[in-house]
Parts: sequence; C-alpha cells; structure tokens
Amino acid sequence: MPALSVVAFAAMVAGIGGLYFARALFATDPIPIAVQAGAVLLMIAARITFGRRSFHAAANPTEGGLVTTGPYAYVRHPIYAAVIYFTWAAALDHRSPLTVACALVVSAGAFIRMLLEERMLTDRYPQYRDYRKRVKRMVPGVF
Repeated sequence: MPALSVVAFAAMVAGIGGLYFARALFATDPIPIAVQAGAVLLMIAARITFGRRSFHAAANPTEGGLVTTGPYAYVRHPIYAAVIYFTWAAALDHRSPLTVACALVVSAGAFIRMLLEERMLTDRYPQYRDYRKRVKRMVPGVF
C-alpha cells in the first residue's frame, strides 16, 4: 500500500506540474480565482489544525490522535479537497483537453490516497468508523 500511495502522490504532482507548464495553474476569471483563494485558505486552515505533524509521501497516519476539529469537522480530507478544488478551478478556467486531463490525474491520485488513508486510519483509530459516518469525504453534507 505505501508504494501505491507514493505513486498516487506522484500523479498529483504530475497533474499540477502539467497545469503549471501549460501556464494554466492559476485562474484568470473572478469566480475561479475565488474558488482557488478559498482552496488555499482551506488548505492553510487544515494544515494549522493538523498541527506539527509531519508530511508522509506514503500517507501513513501520524502520531497524536485523530483530528476531527477545524476543517476536519466538515470534511474528512480538507487538504486533498483543497488541491482538487484548486486544480479544477484552473482546469475549467483554461478549458482544454490537457487541463482537464491534468485535473483528472490530480483527482485520481488524491482519491487513491484518500481511500488508502481511510483504510489505515480505520485500522489505527477505531473511532474513525463513526467519524467517517458523520463527516463527508470532500464536500460537506454531500460527498
């Protein structure tokens, strides 16, 4: 599983890199810019809430207990959600087959990592099952 998680992370980086090299990473119209700004704020809030825990390319759960406050009270994966919101805002603002393909690659990588993390978190923290039932994965109250 750790190898698949690293591959999924690499896919996310490749998709973002593709948008960057296509000069399509940052939106130019007001609504997509607002979505990207919101995504950045969500990511910052999630990172602050997560605390001083380290980043793991293999998506291993960190020490310190299950985080269910801040943005994590509304979505289970606010950092991945923020990355997906940001890249889709860019892709749709610069609509082309390449930008949509890049956003799909980012999304696929993020979803694989979410699923792998959820499996590991369920094994490590029994209370994750209840958390998963009441908090949606990416969009509060929807998905």
